[in-house]
Amino acid sequence: MPAHDSTLIGKVAKQLSRPPAYSERGVKDSILVASAASYGSRSEDDLTQPTGFDPDAARLFEAIVESAYLVANADGEFDKTEQEAFEHVVLAACEGRVAERQIGALLDDLHDQLAEDGVEKRVEMVARSIVRPDHAQEVLRVAALLAHVSGGVSDIERSVIDRLALAMGMTENATSSALREVATALAD
Repeated sequence: MPAHDSTLIGKVAKQLSRPPAYSERGVKDSILVASAASYGSRSEDDLTQPTGFDPDAARLFEAIVESAYLVANADGEFDKTEQEAFEHVVLAACEGRVAERQIGALLDDLHDQLAEDGVEKRVEMVARSIVRPDHAQEVLRVAALLAHVSGGVSDIERSVIDRLALAMGMTENATSSALREVATALAD
């Protein structure tokens, strides 16, 4: 697992692994990390799933990562350096629960799906995977955190986060709340 550091990327990874401010007392991991455990336990051949695999949790992990991926691609540019930073942050946040090859394969799939379907269809697909309000909040929080890796949330990134919120039945106020929480957490 990559070491957490004081850089922005390190701060983002650290915040991604922590439970959000709105979580219940005693929760140790973020929803991203909790769902990563199941995603990471997926068998390579999918013939026999190991104990602990939860397909709903794996879908949740994919949806959370895809939401951040959509925001990262909002400006139409996602070069090798940005992809490597994105992958590093997700791997660090998941604290070894997901293998590098799994994240690489997921990002390849997300790239193909975005190219084929376009952002609106992918936003709709993410929203279909999210059924609980706390999961929807986590989608916005993770997307906002990863948007900060590039030095802050641009207007076009904010627009994608707003579209995610609306598709999940939330208001733009939910986006503002997630962005405030992220800004506060990263300021520490």
